[in-house]
Amino acid sequence: MKIYTKTGDEGTTALFGGTRVPKHHIRIQSYGTVDELNSWLGLLRDQPVAPRHREFLLAVQDRLFTMGSILAREPDKSPRRGGELPQLLMADVEALESEIDTLNESLPPMTHFILPGGHPFVSSCHIARTVCRRAERMTTLLNEHSGVPPVVLAYLNRLSDYLFVLARKLSSEAQADEIKWVPGSKKE
Repeated sequence: MKIYTKTGDEGTTALFGGTRVPKHHIRIQSYGTVDELNSWLGLLRDQPVAPRHREFLLAVQDRLFTMGSILAREPDKSPRRGGELPQLLMADVEALESEIDTLNESLPPMTHFILPGGHPFVSSCHIARTVCRRAERMTTLLNEHSGVPPVVLAYLNRLSDYLFVLARKLSSEAQADEIKWVPGSKKE
């Protein structure tokens, strides 16, 4: 299989279903941002984090590929290449919620917002969280123009929550300081 097709040389790409759209189309922006998020999660997974976190992140990456295939589909059209595409399920959202609850059990309660940082892999996690929020914003915009399955929006929303809690857990495991944001205070 050749990597280059030359079909996008004029700034368009094909959706599942065959319709060509500009590469800046909101549908492309949506699944492109999900792809970017997936890459950041790959970088995070490559960090020296606990194997249990790596395994869960790998499962999330799989779900994001599924999400990308959902977002790349034309509404009300089947893919041209045949075959059943995977689905994102509410059970996937519930798996995130369960993991959030498990991670949160051992963390101190939050009393303030927390400044991102403290350790390189904690920072990577916060970057992934903010890219996730951007993917969510893009996908909600797509939803205004062309329906998006509600489970996709729920998954992105919960995933950003998971990444925030994971950042706190990674900070705790690395024994890094969580710096509270206290308006008006000066940190040196």
